[in-house]
Amino acid sequence: MYLLGFDIGSSSVKASIINGDSGECLASAFYPKQEMKMTAIQPGWAEQDPEQWWANLKLAVAEIMDKSKVDPTAIDSIGISYQMHGLVVVDKDQNVLRPSIIWCDSRAAAIGDKAMKEIGEQKCLENLLNSPGNFTASKLKWVKDNEPELYAKIDKIMLPGDYIAMKLSGEVKTTAGNLSEGILWNFKENSVAKMLIDYYGFEESFIPEIVPTFSVQSEVNETAAKELGLAPGIKISYRAGDQPNNALSLNVLNPGEIATTAGTSGVVYGVSDEVKYDPKSRVNTFAHVNHSTEANRLGVLLCINGTGILNSWLNKQVGGGNISYEGMNEAASKVAIGSDGISILPFGNGAERVLENKNLGSVMSGINFNIHSNAHLFRAAQEGIVFSFKYGMEIMESIGIDAKVIRAGKANMFLSPIFRETLAGVSGATIELYNTDGSVGAARGAGIGSGYYKSPAEAFSNLTKLETIEPDLNKKAEYEAAYGNWKSMLEKFI
Repeated sequence: MYLLGFDIGSSSVKASIINGDSGECLASAFYPKQEMKMTAIQPGWAEQDPEQWWANLKLAVAEIMDKSKVDPTAIDSIGISYQMHGLVVVDKDQNVLRPSIIWCDSRAAAIGDKAMKEIGEQKCLENLLNSPGNFTASKLKWVKDNEPELYAKIDKIMLPGDYIAMKLSGEVKTTAGNLSEGILWNFKENSVAKMLIDYYGFEESFIPEIVPTFSVQSEVNETAAKELGLAPGIKISYRAGDQPNNALSLNVLNPGEIATTAGTSGVVYGVSDEVKYDPKSRVNTFAHVNHSTEANRLGVLLCINGTGILNSWLNKQVGGGNISYEGMNEAASKVAIGSDGISILPFGNGAERVLENKNLGSVMSGINFNIHSNAHLFRAAQEGIVFSFKYGMEIMESIGIDAKVIRAGKANMFLSPIFRETLAGVSGATIELYNTDGSVGAARGAGIGSGYYKSPAEAFSNLTKLETIEPDLNKKAEYEAAYGNWKSMLEKFI
């Protein structure tokens, strides 16, 4: 039997099909081949049309089915990973009412901050484990305040993965983990966060039916099967936000284990069994994929919005699009640690939670026109991204998440030796790289949820480690000095 996994990102939609027995990925595809359209009508806004996700998903599925030659009737189940914190609203006929307000949109930050103060900081942290911040619930409040006629038509609210499951099955459902990502889950009461729903004046009926993360949640209907070239009745048996799913993809399920990713945004994600939170909500705590009332499994998440997007911006604006990322890495490798005095703050992709929702913008400092080249900028950008990770990891350490070993898929920024070596060098952690990604992880999650695998251990029995990067102790002082310079610059702006 075969398993399908979808990863609904903000840059592209990826699909993979794996052999359930061997774990081998038979085919993967992503669309669009250039970055997916994102609309920013005002500074700090970011929207996408959910139909764009569905259209690209159909293209990706068509390609992997053609490549793999798998009989659609031999597919057991589907798992869905998706960009976190987005808001999708539909009417009673399941028509999308407006573009999705996605994860990096910062318009609702002030709304969430006001809610935190008026509800009470301690009450929010004890019940929600976070500030309402710039998350899904606060984005819905923005719609309520600014688009009242549209708000009046809402029947259900969803996160992006719930929307894809709806398109596949015709049924609107969600999970406790999904709701926790939107700050719509009360951990103390183990139920929907009525305190926040009441404060914002939402209808409780907006919340879809709640199903377990790993379970047969619904099935592919006739309409979707025809659109996708699949067989009706395939089980939809797993869904999770991209960062909990990335952790699952790396078999990070137990307290003390750490996963990281560095695509458009960058994340360090640690699992804890203790109910802890950052008093300033600079790092956030959500339900992990295996969280339950019997056993706490909480994901402590550090998110840096400006990660791969900074590297992409430099590629286009400084490299003119005429240099590959490998070429950028090669040029940067000829520059010494510390980039000969250049420091770059990568915070140019909206308000940053790690900076208490400040929208700082990216800053480049220390440029000398006589000695610096584009190679210095390429290296300083990668160092700046890593140093922002380190800055957040120091906050994570204060609530008990101490990174000794970090697991990541060998993709995106982790393809860069400079990025990997700088992260190992400045954090002191060993980096382990694996042959997996979000769509493959979602496929394995589907197998767990459908019962095809008896346990997560069976699902990940053939996960292959590709590479291990140990910290270079001989360069420890150089990395620490470069980080110190970077942090000193940051503190001038915050």
